[in-house]
Amino acid sequence: MLKNLMLGEHKVVSRSLSSVLVLLLSLAPVGAEAYEGSYADAEVHMVDFFQRTQGAKQLIANMDRARITDAIVFGLPVVKKWSLSEPKQPRYVFGDDSPVYYYGMTDEIVAREVESLPPRQRQRLHPFINGFNPTDQNAVEHIERMLKWRPGFWQGIGEVLTRHDSLTALTEGEQARADHPAMMKVYQLAARYDLPVIVHSNITSERERSPLYLGEIENALKGNPKTRIIWAHAGASNTLLRRQSLDFVLPELRQLLERYPNLYVLGSWSLRDLMIPEEGKADPQWIQLIKDYPDRFMLGSDLVGTFKNLAKALHGWDPVLDHLPASIAEKVAQTNMLKLLSEAEQTAATPVKKRS
Repeated sequence: MLKNLMLGEHKVVSRSLSSVLVLLLSLAPVGAEAYEGSYADAEVHMVDFFQRTQGAKQLIANMDRARITDAIVFGLPVVKKWSLSEPKQPRYVFGDDSPVYYYGMTDEIVAREVESLPPRQRQRLHPFINGFNPTDQNAVEHIERMLKWRPGFWQGIGEVLTRHDSLTALTEGEQARADHPAMMKVYQLAARYDLPVIVHSNITSERERSPLYLGEIENALKGNPKTRIIWAHAGASNTLLRRQSLDFVLPELRQLLERYPNLYVLGSWSLRDLMIPEEGKADPQWIQLIKDYPDRFMLGSDLVGTFKNLAKALHGWDPVLDHLPASIAEKVAQTNMLKLLSEAEQTAATPVKKRS
């Protein structure tokens, strides 16, 4: 009898193990393998909202631990003010009601950090200019001055902050938008120098359940066909995700990608949460969109001044990469960003008459 009980238990355990195996196999991506390649990080803020940083050496050390070969680095174009009305020094940009204001010195901080590295490490960082007011029609003068002061150093422009949740309300001065006349001048300058431009432009507000601001990024794309515009997070943000479903982002993005070959998409954690609505399970519609436009997506950590979470941020995209063919996964994880930068590295600080 004891033998029969043991045999029965063995059969139950075997059936349970088989069920678990079937379940695991059903969850595994079909026709794809786990991504084990390298990454390129297309969005690292070298400083935080107080212009403080752990420094480029710490960034490189964390890149090495995360299998990140290259990173686009830039500052934060605004700095948090400590207002007299506040009882203590703010510790976070949204920690009190004090405003933020545009701060051109951020570019110099980034440049000095990059230049502090040995040459081989320096080559792994790709600095972008963003220390300008995107509502100032003289902003192009600052950008061109920076390009001429360090010939061949700057490889792009951005991240330019336009529509951006509560940060918009805190920013002193005129409201920035992706199609502001000052920004249209920036895109034209970028085309002359063949530099990509990263733009943060929310697709909607916190309350409107429709693509309220979509026309602004579309106007920028339509009016500047020779400028490669990288749309940060495809207009999504953590704040928007908390407020609404953002179901309209995917169909609207598909239409933009079809209409405008100069549009590229930078995915960080907010867009990742749209693509991976359940733990470890990527939305097949987003996977298909990437397959349809495999050269137009890249990844970014969106870290701000501290870099210990680089690996977590980039490897968090693995559920998406694992569902893609190996060749496309490598493009999204690394080579799309590097390819986009290759022309900029060759032509930085040298105006070009016409792109081939």
